[in-house]
Amino acid sequence: MEKLTYVLWKQAAVTIDQFRQQLLGHSARRLSDLGARGLSVILADERAVPGLRMSRLDPTAVVSVWLDTALNRGPCEQVLASQTSRLAGYLTLESVPIVNTQHVAPLGERVPGLYTVAFLEKPDSLAYAEWLERWQGFHTRVAIETQSTFLYVQNVLIRPVTNDAPPWVAIVEEAFPAAAATDPMVFYAADTAEQLAEHQRRMMESCERFIDFSRLETHPMSAYVVKRAWD
Repeated sequence: MEKLTYVLWKQAAVTIDQFRQQLLGHSARRLSDLGARGLSVILADERAVPGLRMSRLDPTAVVSVWLDTALNRGPCEQVLASQTSRLAGYLTLESVPIVNTQHVAPLGERVPGLYTVAFLEKPDSLAYAEWLERWQGFHTRVAIETQSTFLYVQNVLIRPVTNDAPPWVAIVEEAFPAAAATDPMVFYAADTAEQLAEHQRRMMESCERFIDFSRLETHPMSAYVVKRAWD
């Protein structure tokens, strides 16, 4: 089984509510009929808990599709492309350091809490192997130890499968308690001011080792699991 991650930009005439209904309704049914073993939809919709937003390209949604083989992706891409003004797809290697067991929503319903999605480019100063080690080999532990995350998904983008895809090398999904959006103590899983400062320091120092902030794209979004790949 292979995972494909598609970043979508909606058509200007379509409202975000219409786009959500389309993706979770007709598009989801068509993708399932076309062989999707798993399907998730992440949207920058009005239901998203407000959080840090850094945007240059302003994508509307991220749709993940699990297929027996990526060679069969063509019809699925046609379904998504027909609903968008731009579509960027990637063959993806997924790692889930934190599986969501605390706040599991019914299929098709929004995952509760603050859900953030970050789109990463590799800094020019780092070789790929060094960048990957700094992120997954080192930063993963720091992120887990310094934040209140109840879901942590690392999508390593192996290669683009569509034309004109941005040069992202990873898409990171993290879910936090809703209170984390407004309370740093909750976000950084801190009990004291001293612990808060220490967690913030560790997190920032680690991020600076593998993130080019001038090219970082991050958004608060809403996540909907439509079909679980492993059920």
